[in-house]
Amino acid sequence: MNNSVFLFDVPQNEPVLEYGPGSAERESLQAELARQAAMEVEIPLVIAGEEVRTGRTRPVVMPCDHGHVLARCHLAGEAEVRRAAEAAVEAHEAWSTLSWIERASILMKAAELLSKPHRHRIVAATMLGQGKSVHQAEIDAACETIDYLRYNVYFASQIYAGQPRSTLEQLNRMEYRPLEGFVFTVSPFNFTAIASNLNLAVALMGNTTVWKPATTSLLSNYYLMQLLMEAGMPPGVVNFVPGQGSVVGGAALAHPMLAGIHFTGSNATFNQLWRSVAANLTSYRSYPRVVGETGGKDFIFAHASADPLAVAAAMVRGGFEYQGQKCSAASRAYIPASLWPATRRALVDMLGRVRVGDVRDFGNFMNAVIDEPAFDGIMGYIEQARASADARILFGGSGDKSSGFYIQPTVIETTDPHFITMEEEIFGPVLTVFVYEDARYLDALRLCDATSPYALTGAVFCRDRYAFVEACRVLRYAAGNFYINDKPTGAMVGLQPFGGARASGTNDKAGGPLNLLRWISPRTIKETFLPATAFEYPFMA
Repeated sequence: MNNSVFLFDVPQNEPVLEYGPGSAERESLQAELARQAAMEVEIPLVIAGEEVRTGRTRPVVMPCDHGHVLARCHLAGEAEVRRAAEAAVEAHEAWSTLSWIERASILMKAAELLSKPHRHRIVAATMLGQGKSVHQAEIDAACETIDYLRYNVYFASQIYAGQPRSTLEQLNRMEYRPLEGFVFTVSPFNFTAIASNLNLAVALMGNTTVWKPATTSLLSNYYLMQLLMEAGMPPGVVNFVPGQGSVVGGAALAHPMLAGIHFTGSNATFNQLWRSVAANLTSYRSYPRVVGETGGKDFIFAHASADPLAVAAAMVRGGFEYQGQKCSAASRAYIPASLWPATRRALVDMLGRVRVGDVRDFGNFMNAVIDEPAFDGIMGYIEQARASADARILFGGSGDKSSGFYIQPTVIETTDPHFITMEEEIFGPVLTVFVYEDARYLDALRLCDATSPYALTGAVFCRDRYAFVEACRVLRYAAGNFYINDKPTGAMVGLQPFGGARASGTNDKAGGPLNLLRWISPRTIKETFLPATAFEYPFMA
């Protein structure tokens, strides 16, 4: 047994490759994109380290060319989910008692594999299967995934090093046990890094998982599962069970050894999971830990002292990168009347230079939304604005799903601060602007705070420090990640731990130590060297 004390330095965030013209990484990635586009992959379930083919399959298509099938994925039924849960329970004893440094070694090897030989494979799969541009896929599937792996090892080392004070008469210890049972992980389509972290933050602390990936991110998630096995992840620690949400979730939540849920997705789905857990409480061994990050109605709020060019650039990047399909994407903006003309001119000019198209054309800033239901839902909001007397479409407003699910970046200006597109999460390239009178700055701040049930991200632009302090006070609970003079997206692991409250989730801050603490059940151990041999106390004399 290695009894060394392991101390880790703070990691450096993974450098972002630029993929500039003529660069080696650009040529390598383009070759990988062509290779994957020419293939049709069969994606099995992975249970207890074994590939399982159910014969019930669904196609995995490109959002940018929905007639192009990239893969066919086998789908789990209730029997396979129960088998995965049993595999996770069986693997728990050996994995949970393994030295944490051995578990960390697997994650660190996975980070190296992803940083080097597997990088372009997963970046390309994320581009083709999830409709991300080269930059968005690079910062997600490569850099953020690697950062989670390395930073979590560092954070875990700090947690395990924390011990209570002992005295000459006694030795006190804290054992950081994993939860008793398995954790059900539910990952979204929009971030490959989240799919990784939902499982590996949990596994690092000694837990095992049953993983339900989103059906629209299966290619990159399957390659991620293969990478984990290559890194040495033992069978049964992470079990990959794609399938229909109600089927997979129903079977997983019915198991008595459910110890927790690690979730990222819609508010409605998270609420349903929470209700199901509550209904089954008497059947569980322990109270399950429920950790979730759901939606957002994220804002940009400008003060009259703000730089209009900076505000406009933040609106374009914050609202339209990855087609607005980030839970942190800017979806509503509050702009003072005096600043609006200059901001509007800059915004329209910038959007006029935005190209929308296939991910394989690196000149495109935007690409396709994820699937047809998303396309139809987003266009429905745009049509409501088009038909309303309280709103006008300032830019964009058109979409075409004939070959890919393409929607032009759309800006709506409304006179009603409670217009539907100011309140409801759209999850697409739609940004709604409300112009307020400069003198009503405080009222507009209060309006921003009270308008949406969500509280994920928000940004305030101002050069007046007093104005910022007031905004920070009024919007204290309006955003779990709060930005000053920057867009409300792009949180980096280890620098800006991510999560929101209210309807946006449990705010357990992925990318920091707080999330890891949710996956342990500490045990305090006290050892007395010379125990008492009589029951009397001095006061009894």
